[in-house]
Amino acid sequence: MSIRRGRNSRRLRPAGCLVFLAVVAVVIALVLLLWYLLAGRLRPPGPQPKPPERPTSQPASCPDVQMISVPGTWESNSNDDPHNPTANPISLMLNISGPVQSRFPDGRLDVYTVPYVAQFSNPIAFPPDGQQSYNNSRSEGAQRMVDAMTTQHRECPLTNYVIAGFSQGAVIGGDVASQIAAGKGPIPAEQVLGVMLIADGRRTGDTGPGQPVQIGTPPAGVGAEVALKGVNVPGISMTGPRPGGFGSLADRTFTICAPGDLICDSPRQALSPLNIIGSTMTLIHAAGNPVHSLYNGFVVDSDGNTATQWTVNWANGLIEGAPHPPHS
Repeated sequence: MSIRRGRNSRRLRPAGCLVFLAVVAVVIALVLLLWYLLAGRLRPPGPQPKPPERPTSQPASCPDVQMISVPGTWESNSNDDPHNPTANPISLMLNISGPVQSRFPDGRLDVYTVPYVAQFSNPIAFPPDGQQSYNNSRSEGAQRMVDAMTTQHRECPLTNYVIAGFSQGAVIGGDVASQIAAGKGPIPAEQVLGVMLIADGRRTGDTGPGQPVQIGTPPAGVGAEVALKGVNVPGISMTGPRPGGFGSLADRTFTICAPGDLICDSPRQALSPLNIIGSTMTLIHAAGNPVHSLYNGFVVDSDGNTATQWTVNWANGLIEGAPHPPHS
């Protein structure tokens, strides 16, 4: 009898191991699912309702032009004042929005700096770094920008717009501009005077229909989101190039990228979706690389203008030449 029990117990051991492995697999699957849910998925703003027909005048309180400034990673927060941003006093975009704002009276120009969390969490940090994921940050920034422009256009239907963004802000600003060009944005495309994207993570480096005008000598690489198209880890979705590019806004859209800045100048084949962890860590470190932080001194033309100076001059010219809509 004891011999038979021993043989039976040995026969049951493989089944017990299978049950244990199945439980482990279920636990791992649940942990991964929870990880993805907590990190958040990318939520691009949906198509906006068709705006009403343009009136012949707008309220006296409306500016002729509104400049939408979108700061980069770690340069803003969700509670920042859009008309007096102080979240990061050394934000690159302040080197643009500040000089432009000081040149024009309030009735001519309003500068709106998009307030959003502007973070990029390391998804494999342990313990967690306490930051919001790139997906959540980018989604909030895009929605805040769309909401602000929708409200402004409803109240001031004849106001025209200048859009400028840096780094994560360039991705956000470029995405909204692409939607506008496709007729799915918060304002009509004809009311966009111009778009400037500095260190755009979705830069293709291509020329031709739908592609922006490249300022300075364009580097050979592409934006990190293009190089890593298809990478999808908790909180980080690499969305590749913008479908259709910038459409009717392409000739009014400009881009600047410094050689060696991995955010916009990633080697086309170096960041592999097959090496998700390694590629993701490269992307995270790229946000803090020295080249990425030096656009205020990066010279882009033969006159010695830096990226920020060129953008200031460009924006000033657009605003000076913008229409003066009637006010009631």
